[in-house]
Amino acid sequence: MTTPIAPESQRHPPQTVLVLQGGGALGAYQWGVYEGLHEAGIEPDWVIGTSIGAINAALIAGNLPHQRLERMEAFWERVTHRGPSSWWAHLAPDWARSQQKLEVVFGGLAGFFQPNWMSWGGDQRALGSEHAAFYSTQALRHTLEGLLDTRLLAQGPTRLTVGAVNARTGQMRYFDNQREALGLDAVMASGALAPAFGAVRIDGEPYWDGGLYSNSPIEVVLDDQPRRDALIFSAHLWRAEGAEPQSLAAVHERLKDVQFASRADSHIERQRQLHHLRHTIHELMDHLPAGKREHATLREHAAYGCDSVVHVVKLHAARLPCDDVGKDGDFSPTTVKLRHQAGLATVRAALSSQPWRRTRKLAEGLCVHEIEPVLS
Repeated sequence: MTTPIAPESQRHPPQTVLVLQGGGALGAYQWGVYEGLHEAGIEPDWVIGTSIGAINAALIAGNLPHQRLERMEAFWERVTHRGPSSWWAHLAPDWARSQQKLEVVFGGLAGFFQPNWMSWGGDQRALGSEHAAFYSTQALRHTLEGLLDTRLLAQGPTRLTVGAVNARTGQMRYFDNQREALGLDAVMASGALAPAFGAVRIDGEPYWDGGLYSNSPIEVVLDDQPRRDALIFSAHLWRAEGAEPQSLAAVHERLKDVQFASRADSHIERQRQLHHLRHTIHELMDHLPAGKREHATLREHAAYGCDSVVHVVKLHAARLPCDDVGKDGDFSPTTVKLRHQAGLATVRAALSSQPWRRTRKLAEGLCVHEIEPVLS
């Protein structure tokens, strides 16, 4: 059952929220999204993420506004792959991209992860949940320690929420620096995508990547109490809709897109229906005589209504010509740069049109705006 909201007199001011999905190398798009907001003077009050989205969110919330872009750029510079294949990128780009993925699979990614040789002893060898993985992410921890202010991360003025799944219970946990002192372990746990990366232990429990449960955790905002007017920028790295696949490779790519994209749309649709109902309750109460509104039962019912307005701006990432089933592992310099530029161009287009300022229906409490991808 929905929890009643606070009375209208206790409503909080509007908030700007940035929601960041998981998607590995696709997260370079989120760097561009934030840059576009930053150059327009928009700093989010609340950043929410899973997986690579949690890492980008931490780079935002864990730094002062004037440092954020510099730190994000430094992170993506460190994790961009520059192996032997990069020497041939201009001469044979398709071959170089294929070779780059092999180099990452077998050699890891500087500043991010390295092969875990302990796992080479066979898949039945008991290593413990923290080490039962193909790679070690100690390099990522070291990278983030140098790019984050842990005091801001823990209890900074910018609200930060990251999601991780309990590897034992299968339940999602959202770590929130407004409710607890959020540490680097929570960020690492949100990006611990098994079986590539091992679980991260927090409060005695092992946690995996939150994208396994909800890759676009927009429901965190929509279920938050008390309800507030909100402008939510949601960077969508995966597309639920796409062309009918004609090959096995295309089937594998579409499966990934559907798996990581579809839940966000269903969450938004459910919340749209609930918010319409809340607005209807609020309007009905306004039509009751003043004396009736003071009845104890009706006051209780009225608490389920609200007149807050939420705008969800879905910033769809562009599909690049080089995209395939391994696109989330493509950390090559050219592709990282293209995704960053696409994020920046798409946000600029959204801020230019500002569809959230258009007239809406009175009972429309949750408005969704689809921003189609833009390539720079």
